[in-house]
Amino acid sequence: MVTDPVCGMRVDPNNAPASCTYNGHNFYFCSEECKQKFEANPEEFLSSAEAMNPEGYGTPTPAI
Repeated sequence: MVTDPVCGMRVDPNNAPASCTYNGHNFYFCSEECKQKFEANPEEFLSSAEAMNPEGYGTPTPAI
């Protein structure tokens, strides 16, 4: 489980309703609305993403 950086809801990354990649990290959201808020201003949510996911914010995108 990971935490949606917008609303703080816990989300299973395997079944998340929405996700996006930003700065080489995958972020998972409880809804398309939270994803859109994040994409509109990702920098606003990065510090909360780090605080809510101490194991690392977002999941690193695998290198190709």
